[in-house]
Amino acid sequence: MRDTRESRLLLVLLIAIAFALITVDIRGGEDSPVDGARQGAATVFGPIESGVSAAVDPVGNAVSAIRDSGARHDRLAALEKENAALKARLGSDDRSRSRLKQLDKMLKIAGQGQYGIKGAEVIAIGAAQGFSWTITVDVGAKDGIKRDMTVLNGEGLVGRVTTVGPNTATVLLASDPDFTVGTRMESGDELGFASGQGDRPLRVELLNGKAEVKKGDRLVTFGSQADRPFVPGVPVGVVSRVDPSGGGLTRTLYVTPYVGFTKLDIVGVVVEAPKKNPRDTVLPPKPKPTPRPTVTVTVTPSAEAPVDGQNQQEQ
Repeated sequence: MRDTRESRLLLVLLIAIAFALITVDIRGGEDSPVDGARQGAATVFGPIESGVSAAVDPVGNAVSAIRDSGARHDRLAALEKENAALKARLGSDDRSRSRLKQLDKMLKIAGQGQYGIKGAEVIAIGAAQGFSWTITVDVGAKDGIKRDMTVLNGEGLVGRVTTVGPNTATVLLASDPDFTVGTRMESGDELGFASGQGDRPLRVELLNGKAEVKKGDRLVTFGSQADRPFVPGVPVGVVSRVDPSGGGLTRTLYVTPYVGFTKLDIVGVVVEAPKKNPRDTVLPPKPKPTPRPTVTVTVTPSAEAPVDGQNQQEQ
């Protein structure tokens, strides 16, 4: 339509009528005379609006999701960070609980044997000193540590101190092939010498070739002159195998040590020997034997089985 004087007048008239209808509708409220027309328009255009809304909403939702994804990503990253920190803290707590348990067991052994000990932490293993079975601990001469002192933990005998520095010391483990310690059988006076065999059981030579020994018997340290390098009564291990007696002067045993030499952490250096030999008091309680169930089988003769007399008669 061309922009003429008549068209401009028509536009002004339509605008005036629109404002008039709006005014009438507002003043009329629910009884507005144009309410019917409005409902009719809603009936006609409502489905069209719904269709357009259905088509547009997924796009709007996608835009909102993209807009909010940054915030969710930041929250997820924060949760993952918190989770990692929690796991690290739990791991640290687990290790702390493990070390406290080790320390508690070691203090119990020290109390039972009346050993004066200096607690230490293992800070290095044998590779630092060669290929021997050794560890380095974080105590030394400044802590009163001297050469040829007994080293133990909450399980039993660990080894002996061989070298001492100002702040550290080297310990030769009982599993080392160059290690030898005097032993005594539990509840008896059978003496012997235990030697390390690396990751294999300790080899023990009893001085009495006719000694009565069986699997499961236990050994402790016999002790040394002036309690150096070994104090008495420290648990050594359990007999796992006994060589048949060949009538020799000695008898060979193989002993599984109490100590796990590949997982040492907290140890104690005995800086003060007991005033009295503790003998077997430091050994752990003996495990209770597990009862084996007894099964009794009763055979009941079948009623259909023929009797010998009947068999003879039939024959």
